[in-house]
Amino acid sequence: MTKPRKRSRRKTRMTLEDVREVLDAEVIVGFNLSRIDVDAGCGADLMSDVLAFVKPGALLLTGLTNAQVVRTSDMAGIVGICFVRGKTPIEEAKQLAASNNVPLLATRLPMFEACGRLYGKGLRGYAEP
Repeated sequence: MTKPRKRSRRKTRMTLEDVREVLDAEVIVGFNLSRIDVDAGCGADLMSDVLAFVKPGALLLTGLTNAQVVRTSDMAGIVGICFVRGKTPIEEAKQLAASNNVPLLATRLPMFEACGRLYGKGLRGYAEP
């Protein structure tokens, strides 16, 4: 009987440009995505969870499209926001993101699949070493 293979927990270096490619995402706000490193990922719609659990350097995937998402992300040191399920942010959120240099992306994928694709490419959450 063969032993099951252990899945590698090696963290892969990823940039926001890599994220854009993996999720087939549209850039709403931002440039030079290849120069922005992503340390981990977080999928959340509760901004209180983002403030409580997410560390600086993360990518936030969310279905919320209001300006509070941008404010919270800016406070938490999040390197970029990707809106899921084909949603796009309201104009106030776009303007706030542009003025605070918070890149915004949008993908048609649901949150579960978007997180899964990024995880499959080596991006990890903060619960893992």
